[in-house]
Amino acid sequence: MSQTQITMMIQVFDEKNKATELEKSKIVSFLFENLEQYGDSMEHIRKALDYALKETPSFGGFVLSMTNESGEMTGAVVVNRTGMQGYIPDNILVYIATRKDQRGKGVGKKLMEKVMEQASGDIALHVEKDNPAKGLYEKFGFTNPYLEMRLKR
Repeated sequence: MSQTQITMMIQVFDEKNKATELEKSKIVSFLFENLEQYGDSMEHIRKALDYALKETPSFGGFVLSMTNESGEMTGAVVVNRTGMQGYIPDNILVYIATRKDQRGKGVGKKLMEKVMEQASGDIALHVEKDNPAKGLYEKFGFTNPYLEMRLKR
């Protein structure tokens, strides 16, 4: 029995290669739906996307959108530059999600490979301790040397 090779296309958006309003809306909706309990509001996702695309005053970053051969979105990523090279990682991977029916099929791995290729400098990310994607991040060399503490006001 032979397996069919599924072709995925990854599109990169940044301050030079802007996403259209429709593309941005699709990415925000996709992330909101597929991040599930690990996600944020659509408003916060949109703010991170606008930051990455320098639509608001920022250091920029990039957004990845992965689609299958049918044009359906299968994954998306938002990475923001921090502007704090040397003492804080240069980039923070703010959001990454794969479509539910594509999990465990290498989509997240392909997205992470593209993130590693696109980003210059160190990358930080936050992951819940029970998030199944934690193992993928560790395979890419991410470690957890710190305990994060937050004061919410």
